[in-house]
This record gives sequence, structure tokens and C-alpha cells, in this order.
Amino acid sequence: MSQNAIMNDRLLRACRREPVDRTPVWFMRQAGRYLPEYRAIRATNDFLTMCKTPELAAEVTIQPVELIGVDAAIIFSDILVVPEAMGMKLVVEEGKGGPRFPSPLRSTTDMAQLSSEDPSANLTYVFDAIRLTKKQLAGRVPLIGFSGSPWTLASYMVEGHNPRDFRHIKELMYSHPRDAHALLEKLTNAVTLYLSAQIEAGVDVVQIFDTWGGVLTQEDFAEFSLKYIRIIVSALQKKEVPIIVFCKNCGHSLERIADTGTNVVGLDWTTDIGHAREVLGQRVALQGNLDPIILFSTEERIQKEVAAILQKFGKGNGHIFNLGHGILPETPVENVKAFVRSVKTLSTKYH
Repeated sequence: MSQNAIMNDRLLRACRREPVDRTPVWFMRQAGRYLPEYRAIRATNDFLTMCKTPELAAEVTIQPVELIGVDAAIIFSDILVVPEAMGMKLVVEEGKGGPRFPSPLRSTTDMAQLSSEDPSANLTYVFDAIRLTKKQLAGRVPLIGFSGSPWTLASYMVEGHNPRDFRHIKELMYSHPRDAHALLEKLTNAVTLYLSAQIEAGVDVVQIFDTWGGVLTQEDFAEFSLKYIRIIVSALQKKEVPIIVFCKNCGHSLERIADTGTNVVGLDWTTDIGHAREVLGQRVALQGNLDPIILFSTEERIQKEVAAILQKFGKGNGHIFNLGHGILPETPVENVKAFVRSVKTLSTKYH
């Protein structure tokens, strides 16, 4: 669907730094456990079943649009479905440490067994969910697709679970850099094909999540993460949909992130958005960056923090309001609604 066919196209305009009447707002993990309506569905379905059942994925994708009033939907899925599609066994046990790979990649033999075929053949449920969601959204707001970055995916695949000290992936990187690069190259190809297929299925924007880029030195971040993100962005640019790159704890490399060719640089809450705008000027749009924990405070404090971020960004176009990372499951729904209301109300004076 084209930009002109979407009734609320503020997100698309902001991605391209075009004029909007107010700042668009959505947030990471917006389809999730903070919503009672989501928990009701989750009570009778495990997480992966929800991801792999297009009707359920579409329903929870649309919930925040209807219940919270966000300016975009993001398809309900998980970044780790890509390694699963490449042949790894994925286990998700909510409340028990999160997703894990019982047989992590610990040798060149393990890595060689990963499929090099297009993972999209094993991810048709994602594309079916995208098509169904687009149909049910009926042009109300844009739909965002996403993937983890090669470095972030590799971190999970080598560690086997939510990384703590990153010992195994860093040991691979430092002691066997050739193997690390071979794995990252294979993942780069997989992610490129996966995001391309999401675009073909109908998403209007794609976001690359580099959750673990910030655990690397600046030099290693450039070599083992951004190098591959740049390849993906370059391949996707011909698709002519906006691209968002979000690297957590990477405020030290704003210019390098912008150099990937992305349309939007996502910021976590540790980076001052005013500083980011000063550094990057009009090169890219910026997305962010309220600390998710603020949503546990009062409506007055939420409004104050929203106002501060809007003021730091200043007047002009190219700001997408978001949290600095994903919303936490225990977040009070009324505070989430207050956050969205605050952005919609307070941002008009900056446009």
C-alpha cells in the first residue's frame, strides 16, 4: 500500500523528514503483556503459537492501535524466528529466562550446519500475518516489519540464551574472527531476504534491532555490527520503504549509524536527543527516546519527561516519539495511554 493510501501517514512522513501536524508515536513491544487483552489471548496460547498463527498475530498487532491510539502497528513476531528458520531449535518459556537455543553454536561444525537457503520459505506464517494485518488495518496506520541485526542474532545463537557476559560470542569474535565473520555474513544474507519478503508482503517500514551492539567497543561495533547493517540497508534501499536502525547503548557512534544509509536512527534513553540532532543535523530522522521506567511514575511526571524530549529535539520535522527500549510487561495501561496522549497534545507546538 502506498503512503497516500494510509489515512494516518504521520510515521511515514516523519521517517522522510516531511512536515507533520504533530509528532507520531509508537513504542517497541507495544503488542504485549502490559495489555489485559493480550494476556487473555496469551492465557490459552503459548508465545510461539501466537507468532505462528496469523489470525492471533494480526489480532495482537492491531490491539495497541485500537486500545492505545498509537500511530503505527508493528507486526507481532520475534527476532529469533530467523535462527529457527535456519535450522536451530528454539524454545520460549516466558517467566523462565525467556527464549533459548538448547544447542547453541559453539564450533565451526555447528555453524556450517546452519541453512544458507532463503529462510523466508520457513517463515510464511510471518508474511501471512502481515497480509492479514494489512487487510484488517484497512489503511488506518502504517505497519512496521522488523528483524534483529546479524550481531544481535549471532549473540543469541552462540550464547544459547539471553546473553549475560557475552563470553562465548566475544570469544568467537576475538579468537576466531574469521568464523565470526562467516556467521555474520550468513545472517546478513538471511536478514536481507527476510526483510525483503516482509516488504513484499506489505509492511510500510522496517526496523533493524541491534539490541546488543552496545556491548562492543566502538571499533568492534563498526566491524562486527555496523558493517553488516550497512549491507542490509543498502540492499533494502531499492525497495523504497523507510528503514529504522535501532542500536541500544550506541550513542557513541551516531554518525556511523547514520552512515549506514538508514532513514531513521533510533535512540535509547541514555542519548540526549538534542545532542543527536545537533550531530546528525538533517541527515536522518530520529526515533526515541523516553526511559520505559518513566511509565511507572505519575501522569504529571510522564508529561514532564515527554515535554523535555520534545523541547530538546526542538522545532521541525523528523522526530518519531518512542521509548528508549521495549515497554515492560508490568507497565500500567493508563500510564501508557497518558504517554501517548501527552505526545499528541504537547507536540503540536513544535510543528
